[in-house]
Amino acid sequence: MKRKKPFAATNASKLKLEEAGWAVTKVEQRIPHCFITKDAFGFGDLLCCRPSEGIMLVQVTAGAGKSNSNARLEKIKQEPNAGIWLASGGRIQIHSWEGKGNDRTCMVRELEL
Repeated sequence: MKRKKPFAATNASKLKLEEAGWAVTKVEQRIPHCFITKDAFGFGDLLCCRPSEGIMLVQVTAGAGKSNSNARLEKIKQEPNAGIWLASGGRIQIHSWEGKGNDRTCMVRELEL
């Protein structure tokens, strides 16, 4: 039996943001020969900019309900670079993709100082 491909949450968020007029680039890096990814400043998967909205880093997660989103929120709050990013005028969002198959919705949470 062929294994299903996992949902590409980062790509889905990238498309969602681009459709809303943001310029978006993926900034997380996969470390070769292991299953570890390194996020920008310890929390960012996507770097976005839009003249009317400023600059933003987005942490993307899929599934596992609100508890997964809450865990990402707490991780970001503990990251010293997150405070520096916010104090420098940057924005931080968490995109949590919920649901199964093609029936997915994106819950967006924004962090503030």
